[in-house]
This record gives sequence, C-alpha cells and structure tokens, in this order.
Amino acid sequence: MSFERLKVKLYCDGAYKEEILKYNQDPEIAGMTTNPSLMKKAGIHDYVSFSQEVLKVVTQKPISFEVFADDIPEMTRQAKLIATWGKNVYVKIPILNTKGISTASLIQELSHSGVKVNVTAVLTEEQIQEALKVLAGGAPSILSIFAGRIADTARDPNPLVKDAVEAAKKKAPSVEVLWASTREVYNLIEAEKAGCQIITVPGSILEKYRDMRTKTLHEVSLDTVKTFKKDSDAAGYSL
Repeated sequence: MSFERLKVKLYCDGAYKEEILKYNQDPEIAGMTTNPSLMKKAGIHDYVSFSQEVLKVVTQKPISFEVFADDIPEMTRQAKLIATWGKNVYVKIPILNTKGISTASLIQELSHSGVKVNVTAVLTEEQIQEALKVLAGGAPSILSIFAGRIADTARDPNPLVKDAVEAAKKKAPSVEVLWASTREVYNLIEAEKAGCQIITVPGSILEKYRDMRTKTLHEVSLDTVKTFKKDSDAAGYSL
C-alpha cells in the first residue's frame, strides 16, 4: 500500500506549541491531539493559557484537550468548560478513572448535550461496546483505541480495532475510530487496513514517515551502513 493513497486522517499528537502551529499549516495533517502527560513533558505549567494560545491559531482543524480531574463531578465541570473554548474542540474523557470507575454516564451526558467527546485510554472490547452504546445518537465523537499499548503487551491490536470500526458503523455512525499510541510508521498502514478514520501520530514519527516513505529498502540499507561507519569513525575505534 502506498502512503500517498492513505485515506486515514493524520492527527499530530503532541504539546509543543511550535510543532502544533507548524502542523496546523500542513495540509496533510487533519487535526491535533494532546494530553496532560505530553503537556507535562513539554514543560507546560498553565493548562488554560497554553490551550488558549494554541486555539488562537488552530481555529479550523479539530483539536482534543483532556480533562485531568479524577472524580466525576469535577471531570464534568472541566469538560463543559473545555467544550466552550471552540467549535473545533473535542473533549478527551478517559473511559475510566484511576479507581477503575467507568465514565460512561459522563460521556453520555456530554455527548447528548452537544459536546464533541474523544473517549480515550480504550483498550478492551468491553470498553469499546460501553462507549459506543452511550455515544450512539450523540454529537460527533472519537473513540481512541490505544493500539500501541495493546501491542506493548504482546497482543495483536488489529482484530480489536477492526471489530470496533465495524461496530461503530452499525451502532454509532457519528463516532470515528482513532488509532492511538502510535509507535512506528507501519502503524499508519495498520490503521488504514483496520478501517480507522483517524490515526494520531507524534511529530517524530510524522517526520520519519515523510523521510522514509519514498525510499527503497536498498537506500535504507545503504543509509544504515553509512551511519555505522560515521559513528565508528567518530568514536575512534580500532582493533
């Protein structure tokens, strides 16, 4: 499959303002996602100020911001506030909190009141069915399946993702399935084959995708050997 023929929409996943603004100008990138962990890694201390600065520029492409509360009432308050930030804003709600309590009732309340929800941290069949049930008939929403984290457990995420795509078509057609926790460029092909509407990709992998997609395997082999040679020369190794 050629990368140029990919139908899956590419979202940039990150929290560096410069990177977000760069990809906002990129016609190949259809949207943005972020989360509290990425924001912490990027050194962001003021959640609201960062988000508002980004939204001054990202006004058309969909962008997801996540609640960070753990109790349902505070999650509700944060979600409703975030939803007011822009028509292109999706509110990320984890499928459960740190106590393992389902957030399905909150997701249903938000979705059916017009809030565009991005249900995140989804890894199981039960979670997928629960989310689709409460999202059905609601506002346009996203179901983020953490395929990369599933693969980290030595399980194949593809059957689960494919089943989620088919289930969404039948039960909740307003829901787009998103391949999350992308680890490598080939995940774009997997997301496409699974029928996902979206894959969210870190900037580093987006750049690797751009660099590698037109290279032959011979060229990659040659580049690899050149890197070995450059590094051994720089290290001054001798036998």
